[in-house]
Amino acid sequence: MSNSPPPRPAHPSNPSHPSHPSPRQLRDLAPGIAGMVLVGSSVTLSRSLVDAPLFGVQAVRYAVAALLLFGLARVARVAIRAPRGREWLWLAGVAATGLVLFNVAVVRGVAHAEPAVIAVAVACAPVLLGVIGPLLEGRGPSRRVLLAAPVVVAGAVLVEGTGRTDAAGVGWAALALGCEAGFTLLAVPVLRRHGAWGVSLHAVWMGAVMLAVLTVCVEGPAELVSVSPRQWAVAGYLAVMVTAVAFLLWYRTVAAVGSGRAGLLTGVAPLAAAGAGAVTGGGVPEPAVWLGLAVVVAGLAAGLRPERAPDGPAGALVTPVTSPVPLASVTSAPPLTPVTRKPRNAHESTAP
Repeated sequence: MSNSPPPRPAHPSNPSHPSHPSPRQLRDLAPGIAGMVLVGSSVTLSRSLVDAPLFGVQAVRYAVAALLLFGLARVARVAIRAPRGREWLWLAGVAATGLVLFNVAVVRGVAHAEPAVIAVAVACAPVLLGVIGPLLEGRGPSRRVLLAAPVVVAGAVLVEGTGRTDAAGVGWAALALGCEAGFTLLAVPVLRRHGAWGVSLHAVWMGAVMLAVLTVCVEGPAELVSVSPRQWAVAGYLAVMVTAVAFLLWYRTVAAVGSGRAGLLTGVAPLAAAGAGAVTGGGVPEPAVWLGLAVVVAGLAAGLRPERAPDGPAGALVTPVTSPVPLASVTSAPPLTPVTRKPRNAHESTAP
């Protein structure tokens, strides 16, 4: 009998358009999109924290978020594993870059630039995530992601060059870019063991400790009495929606589709920032800014489409697998059974 594998089925949802994402792939991408919308909206809200004690307010924010994540994990009966060995370093790196430095860059950056300029720096992360992320996951970069990432970056550069900003704003935007990449890349080695819940919780409480130390050494706890009720309300929103919720959503998508494809979703942040800025009275971005955002959307549309299998039949798709999965759960083909034949004589067995 032939040992060749059965042909792979065509895309089940829409055979006539095999390049369209399946419902399952859309479900995997949806949490990351929602998380980036929350991150983009936070850039505009961070304007109200420019005059507040930076480290003290952020320390309270992440302490509240850590307690919230811990409580939700207990209610959901999610097991949280303690870090071990080098995992402490990876998680501390996530906290230092994605929480401490990133928030410094955002809060200080919006004092020198419009929110869309700072947020669009996050959209430049796909180049770093598309190349380095898959290598950390033990696979090669996706050609489609590598081609789409420069398109997303081109749109980001267009906004960066025409938005209202100064040299300091560009510098803070560049720092935000590096921190956004570190927030995802440094989590890749520990995401498989700890999951979205574990990585989020450990990074948040570590970030709270780091910021508390900076509060004591740089600002002084007494400065917190100057924080207005409106600023505390903004910090509360950031703690619940932009930290606890957005972190879980983002790491869920990274675990499902890989850091390369998930990185393209960072292009959603400037769209959300521009919309939030217009709604809250921060001013409508200039036409060139909208053109840059349109280019970002085009890059996202191109890069998030599933790839065809290079040697498979039409409609076959390549879906990245970022964690070990039994072969029986990957393919829906029935197991091969041995074929018995009739013996040619009385002395021959019926074995295949």
